[in-house]
Amino acid sequence: MAYEQKNFEGILGLEGFGDALLKNHFELYGGYVANTNKLADMLSAMGKEGKAGTPEYAELKRRFGWEFNGMRLHELYFGNMRKGGAKLEKGSPLHKKIVEDFGSYENWEKDFRGVGGMRGIGWVILYYDKVGKKLFNCWVNEHDVGHLSGCVPLLVMDVFEHAFMLEYGKRPDYINAFMKAVDWEVVGKRYG
Repeated sequence: MAYEQKNFEGILGLEGFGDALLKNHFELYGGYVANTNKLADMLSAMGKEGKAGTPEYAELKRRFGWEFNGMRLHELYFGNMRKGGAKLEKGSPLHKKIVEDFGSYENWEKDFRGVGGMRGIGWVILYYDKVGKKLFNCWVNEHDVGHLSGCVPLLVMDVFEHAFMLEYGKRPDYINAFMKAVDWEVVGKRYG
C-alpha cells in the first residue's frame, strides 16, 4: 500500500504564513511521502531477496523512520492549523487537563513557547501519555529522535528553519503566528 500525499492547500492564505512559504513546505512534505514509499518498496524487495541481514538493509531500515516520521509530523502540523485558528474552549476536556497538569493555560503556553524557542532544529509537541495520564511539552530533535514512546501527539509545531525563515527570520515571531493559527478543535479531538 502506497502512502498518498495529503492536500493541505486549504490553509493557503493563513495569516502570518505566506503562500510561497506554505507551498515550499508542502513540497518538502511531498518528498517525505515519496521517500517513505520508495524505502518501503526497497525494503520489501530486499526482504524477498533474503537481504534483510545486510548492512544496506539495516541502513535503509534506519532511514525509514526519518522519512516516515517526517511525513506524519508534517501531516499533524498542517492538520492542526487553520485560517483564523480556533480557540481552546474553557471547560473542554483538554483545557481541564492542561490546567490540571500545568496550573493554567497561560503556564502551559509559556512552557510550549519556551520549548519552541530553544536552540536547535526539530519539533515541539504537546504529547499525552495515556498510561500516566499526563501532558508533556517536548522537544523532538530531528524527526526520529526524542519521541515519547506510546504517547499521542496532540499539537505539533515545526521549528526547522524551513518553517519560518522565509517569512520571519526569527523564531519568536513565527511562534506568535503559529499560536494564532492553532485549530484547537482538531487538537482536542486528538486528545479524545
